[in-house]
Amino acid sequence: MKKHNFNAGPSILPREVIEDTAKAILDFNGSGLSLMEISHRAKDFQPVVDEAVALFKELLNIPEGYSVLFLGGGASLEFCMVPFNFLEKKAAYLNTGVWAKKAMKEAKGFGEVVEVASSAEATYTYIPKDYTVPADADYFHITTNNTIYGTELKEDLNVNVPMVADMSSDIFSRPIDVSKYICIYGGAQKNLAPSGVTFVIVKNDAVGKVSRYIPTMLNYQTHIDGGSMFNTPPVVPIYAALQTLRWIKAQGGVKEMERRAIEKADMLYAEIDRNKMFVGTAAKEDRSRMNICFVMAPEYKELEADFLKFATEKGMVGIKGHRSVGGFRASCYNAMPKESVQALIDCMQEFEKLH
Repeated sequence: MKKHNFNAGPSILPREVIEDTAKAILDFNGSGLSLMEISHRAKDFQPVVDEAVALFKELLNIPEGYSVLFLGGGASLEFCMVPFNFLEKKAAYLNTGVWAKKAMKEAKGFGEVVEVASSAEATYTYIPKDYTVPADADYFHITTNNTIYGTELKEDLNVNVPMVADMSSDIFSRPIDVSKYICIYGGAQKNLAPSGVTFVIVKNDAVGKVSRYIPTMLNYQTHIDGGSMFNTPPVVPIYAALQTLRWIKAQGGVKEMERRAIEKADMLYAEIDRNKMFVGTAAKEDRSRMNICFVMAPEYKELEADFLKFATEKGMVGIKGHRSVGGFRASCYNAMPKESVQALIDCMQEFEKLH
């Protein structure tokens, strides 16, 4: 049976990316060695990093003066690296969910943290709109897509201070104006690569402004100077990321990814809104294209486990909602084909007919 992978992360990757990476794991570039056993300083591997950086810059139209880094530690390590490198006195944070809250918690160890707004009181079902960012903040931190709650910022904000963004789960799903940010980071395991590598886009002249000592490994300048090679980088995920970047370019680039994302999300939300058995959880204007969250309507609540079993038997994988919110979550990242979204819709309609 065909499986439809709606996992929130680690998540679906393009089939050809998996196959190309698998080939390199068996034999990298005809070297007779596995990608898993070559030196990261081998002459054949440096071009992998170079091309991945070049494609990052091309696909996101990154201006001059920015570096692209491939690091370890996940977005969770960036929660502390960002304030380590940029927070001198005060930082502003928008609290839109679990990951935004965790980022804010880490920053509190480095200086004053202002929570400009929060949607916690409504279980993060919307993104706050009317708030003021302190003009004297060193940066304003946002989480552009909230995987657990299914909300998303679909446009770059206009604020009067430099921005930092966690784009773990929506990077490459829409064009972004990188010049508005001093740092964009994310775990790669949703739209880019298997888990194990973190991407960081950092503005070079924003680094080195804080007065504190920064441990070598946590200093962005270390990795800018070392070209992501200060220590052994996660070789296999970087190689897979390169294959994904090539795939995005071949498919038509980020604008095409955005078109597909809108098409898939519109299809599934239309069914959620039509079908009397299901209810969307996020405010309509803030609905995520990447993580589509819904629950059973109150009168059908007792059928939640039955629908999950029914959908699983039809090949739907990973649609159970996050343990903190329940219900269902269909993650529709770039590699998710429209056919899989249609298969889930068919499943919902079939279940509706049965009940």
